[in-house]
Amino acid sequence: MPGDFLDRYSRGGTICHRMSPRLKIILTVAVIVTCAFLPLSNWPLYGCLASLVFVALSLAEIPIAYLTRRLLLFLPLVLMTAIAVPLSRGFAGGWQTAGTVVIRAVVAFLAALWLVSTTPFDRLLAGLCRLGLPRLFAALLAFVYRYIHVLFDELARMRTAQRARTFKRPPGWRDWKGAVQLVGTLMIRALVRAERIHGAMCSRGWTGKMHSLD
Repeated sequence: MPGDFLDRYSRGGTICHRMSPRLKIILTVAVIVTCAFLPLSNWPLYGCLASLVFVALSLAEIPIAYLTRRLLLFLPLVLMTAIAVPLSRGFAGGWQTAGTVVIRAVVAFLAALWLVSTTPFDRLLAGLCRLGLPRLFAALLAFVYRYIHVLFDELARMRTAQRARTFKRPPGWRDWKGAVQLVGTLMIRALVRAERIHGAMCSRGWTGKMHSLD
C-alpha cells in the first residue's frame, strides 16, 4: 500500500503513533459520540474536547498547514449543511442548531484526522477487523485505498492529453463541457480496469478473503 498517499504522517515515531490501533479507534469513536450527544449549552465541555484533540494532534507532530488545508476542504460542506437550518426558518431562528452542527463536525473531523494521521491504513483496517468490522467491508476499503492513486494517475494523464490538444483556453461553458466529458471517460476507463483486475484476481484464486501479516 502506498504509505504516503493519503496517510502521509501515519508512520511517525511519536507516542500517538506507537499506541495500539484499537485503542486509538476506541478513543476517536468516544470523542465523536460525545460530540454527537453533547448539547451546545455545555460549551465548556466542547472546549475541553477541542483542546484534547488539539493536544493529541500536537503530540502527533502533525503540521498546522496540513490541518488547515484539510479544514478548508471540509468546512464549505459543513457550512452549507449548517446554513440550511436557518434558511428553512427564514433566518428567524435555528442559529444555535447551525452552530452546534459546525462545532460537532469540526471536532469530529479533527479527531478522525488524528486517527488516520497516526495509524497506517493496513493497521487501521486490522484494528477495525478485530473490533468487529465485516471482512467484506474491510476488503472493499483496502481495494479503494490501493487503487485510488491509480485513478488519480489516470486522471492526470488524461488532463495532460487534453491540454496538449488545446491551443488556448476555451470559453466557460466549453470548459465545463470538457470537464464533464473528462469525468465520464475516466469513469468508463475505471470500470474497464476494474473488470480486468477482478478477472486477474479470480484467475489467481481470489476467494473474497483478505489475508494480512501481523
